[in-house]
Amino acid sequence: MLVPLAVMVGVLTGLGAVAFRWLVEFFTRMFTGYADYSALGRVASAHWPALGWWFLLAAPVIAGAVYGPLVHHFAPEARGHGVPEVMFAVARNKGRIKPQVTVVKALASALCIGGGGSVGREGPIVQIGSATGSAVGQWLRRDTDRICLLVACGAAGGISATFNAPLAGVFFALELILRDFAAESAGVVVLSSVAAAVVGRTLMGDHPFLSLPGFTVHRPVEYVLSAALGVGAGVVGTVFSRVLYWVEDACDWLWRGPQWARPALGGIALGALLIALPQMYGVG
Repeated sequence: MLVPLAVMVGVLTGLGAVAFRWLVEFFTRMFTGYADYSALGRVASAHWPALGWWFLLAAPVIAGAVYGPLVHHFAPEARGHGVPEVMFAVARNKGRIKPQVTVVKALASALCIGGGGSVGREGPIVQIGSATGSAVGQWLRRDTDRICLLVACGAAGGISATFNAPLAGVFFALELILRDFAAESAGVVVLSSVAAAVVGRTLMGDHPFLSLPGFTVHRPVEYVLSAALGVGAGVVGTVFSRVLYWVEDACDWLWRGPQWARPALGGIALGALLIALPQMYGVG
C-alpha cells in the first residue's frame, strides 16, 4: 500500500510545485509587469510607471500587508523558512502538519517573492510537499512512521519537481527530513521523487536548473583552489545562518506590535535594500 501512496504524493507535490512556480511568476508580473525583474536593473514597474523605481519601496509593503494577516489567521505554522518547520513536525509532532499549510504557504511565499522578497523556492516547496504528504497520511489514518515517511516523500518531490533534480530530492529528504537511509525508506522516497520529476518535466519542460559550461582541470593547483573554495563556502554558510537567526531574534525583541503587521513594516527595510540593489528582487 505504501508504494501507490508514495507515487500519489509525488504526483500531487509535482502539481503543487508547478502551481507554486506559476503563482510566483503571477505575483511578480502583478507587481512589476515582468516575469523576472532582477535582471532588468532599476527600472519602473510596467503597471505603476508614475512611481518610477520608488515602486520598489511599495511592493514589499503591500505584499507584507496581505500575507502577514493571511498566515497569522489561517496557518501560523506556515511562518518561517519551511525546512526547519518540517523537521520539527517529524521530530516532535509525529509528522502531523495541518492540511491548510499547503495552500497558505504557497500563497504567502509566492506573494513574498513576487513582492520583492529575496528568498528561494526550496523552503516553501519543501513545506508544501511535506504538508501534502502529511495530509494524505492523516486522511488515510496511517501510523506515525508511515506519516513521517510520506512527509519525506513530499519533501523529496518538492525539491525534485522545482529544480528538476530527482536525485537531489531523494538525498535531501533522507538525510535532512528522515535522517534514515533504510532500504524501505529510500525506495518509496525515490518513487515519489521520480513521480514529481515526471510531472514537473511534463508541465514545465526538461530544463536543468543551472546550465554550466564545460570544465577541465588544467593545473593541479586548481584542486587546492577548489578545496579552499569549499572551506570558504562552509565558513560563509555558517556565518550566514548565525546572522540570519540573530536578526530574527533581534526583530522578535524589538517588535512589540501584532505579528500580522510585522511583514508590512519589514517591507519598508526590504524596499530600501531593493532600491539600492534591485538585482535582489525575487527568487534568489
